[in-house]
Amino acid sequence: MKKLILVRHGKSSWDNDLPDDERPLKKRAYKDADFVISAFKSHWKDEVLTLKSSYAVRALTTANIFKDQLEIANQDFEINEDLYTFDGKQLLKTISGVDDSINNLMVFGHNPAMTSVANSLGSQHFKNIPTTGLVLIEFQTDSWNNLKDGKTILYLFPKNLR
Repeated sequence: MKKLILVRHGKSSWDNDLPDDERPLKKRAYKDADFVISAFKSHWKDEVLTLKSSYAVRALTTANIFKDQLEIANQDFEINEDLYTFDGKQLLKTISGVDDSINNLMVFGHNPAMTSVANSLGSQHFKNIPTTGLVLIEFQTDSWNNLKDGKTILYLFPKNLR
């Protein structure tokens, strides 16, 4: 069995004239992350979890908040350049290349790719995964290259947790 947890980066700031991949999080993003992580902890059993993040500042900062609060070891955390994508097909291609020894994968990335992948793989349809939104999909497979017919077993959106 494989479990895929998609997390869209936290709310980012447009205040500075920075390149897209350098935009920082707004203060609200930290509070939203606390809400989502707290709710996630109440659902997640102590299973080994591997985190992979886009290198974009807003995604990587969000991933580090989750890493710290979920007490993820450094060896179970990776920055992956291919996760800086807005294309669902590219995101799915990156996920399908994950080593099959990993059973529980949390990916930090960007919309519309996150919503596209959640909708194409899971059993629930989302109009939009909001910033700091989390979607957990479970698959009856032993290979990341064979993801289909997933069951959406959890979604956590900050506005529903405030």
